[in-house]
Amino acid sequence: MKQHAPFLFMISLIITDAFMAGVAFFMSYHLRLQTEYVNIQPFSSYLGIVLAHVIVVVMVFFLYRLYHRERSLSSLDQFYAIFGAVSVGMLIVIAISTVFFKNQLDYPRLMMVYTWLLTVLLTSFGRVLQARVQRVLQARGWAEERVLIVGAGEIGCMVLQKIRRSPTLGYKVAGFVEDEIQAEVVQDTPILGHTETLPDLIEKYKISEVIIALPEATHHEILKIVSRCDRAKVAIKVFPNVFQIMAHEVSIGDLGGLPLLTVRDIALRGWRLTVKRLIDVMGSAVALVILSPLMMLLAVLIKLDSAGVVFFTQERMGLDGRRFMMLKFRSMRPDAEAESGAVWTSQNDHRRTRLGTFIRKFSIDEFPQFINVLLGEMSLVGPRPERPVFVEQFKQIIPRYMDRHREKAGITGWAQVNGLRGNTSIIERTKYDLWYIENWSLALDFRIMLRTVVSIFTDHNAY
Repeated sequence: MKQHAPFLFMISLIITDAFMAGVAFFMSYHLRLQTEYVNIQPFSSYLGIVLAHVIVVVMVFFLYRLYHRERSLSSLDQFYAIFGAVSVGMLIVIAISTVFFKNQLDYPRLMMVYTWLLTVLLTSFGRVLQARVQRVLQARGWAEERVLIVGAGEIGCMVLQKIRRSPTLGYKVAGFVEDEIQAEVVQDTPILGHTETLPDLIEKYKISEVIIALPEATHHEILKIVSRCDRAKVAIKVFPNVFQIMAHEVSIGDLGGLPLLTVRDIALRGWRLTVKRLIDVMGSAVALVILSPLMMLLAVLIKLDSAGVVFFTQERMGLDGRRFMMLKFRSMRPDAEAESGAVWTSQNDHRRTRLGTFIRKFSIDEFPQFINVLLGEMSLVGPRPERPVFVEQFKQIIPRYMDRHREKAGITGWAQVNGLRGNTSIIERTKYDLWYIENWSLALDFRIMLRTVVSIFTDHNAY
């Protein structure tokens, strides 16, 4: 049974989707009974269209790859996919009802809307429940995939932490494979051997996936590692280096007949800049109006909690390297950096005030930055601005670091919603920031904003 668990999970997901789609139609029928005082045909008359609705929803979900195991797909991303799939499915069902049931069935527009909305909500809810059941079973060893991480350095440890914080992935890390570090254990995880022993380790520990976490390795080194895994039936994933993540979308063009590869094209320019600015102005204005009572209350509480100013201003670097004063609610003692100088905040930082610990945990101290957005110094979404002293350090050691200043700094960003905020790897944050700049879209901005709202209650790096 455990060997066939992935297939069984997929079947259970199909059954869950089909059941929820049927329930959605049933509920929409009864909603119509409550809202329209007309003679309505009995539910049994709709069984044909119910069957068509269920079959079409499942088929469209297949086409949208919603039954493929996408470990990287968040709940919000899955909701987007379900919304799109159900919308397409409803168009197909409406066409079927028009062709085959036109003279036999009363299927009004309001009932179609009910069915559409309820199918989106119920199938999403059903998948959440199914995921919880799957998580419990995977914790007991069902559909568990044993993983080897090649590389026990900073990136390998980051991959390990990501897996540990995401039990729904169904991964169990057997250990590290490492050639350089002379140790037996790293972060409570054993180093099982070196890359030359990979074939034996895969067989011994029944490994199903190998993750190569060596972003600075050469292509020749990566190919050698991959070749050592060839004889085993394992999936291989490679953590990308800076060039690979920047060349996410490579297009082929020409210069007077000379073929050229375009690996960098700035997405945010022209009319897109105007649209983004309009969204920033409207979004920040609405946020300030809605949050103003809470911000006034916080101002009073900060004054009562400790001596000092309410607003904390700090010089940051934004678009084109221009400096500006970023606003925050004060969450630390006025003399926080008197002895230490410019340093990042750490977990359990003793410099925080009592109220500051709470407002930093839920990012409430960032609310005044909506004023920076309204003034045009920041955007709602973009790379997080750094202090000039840190920028001077980072640009010396990180390739293309200053490229992240080609766009306005943001209250939130692609790196932050992917868990890279606070005292985390600046190299990895830079990769995510550059990817955002070169792949910008309005949909991506809205996706980041929604994920930011969700992550407020789940972010472990908010301190």
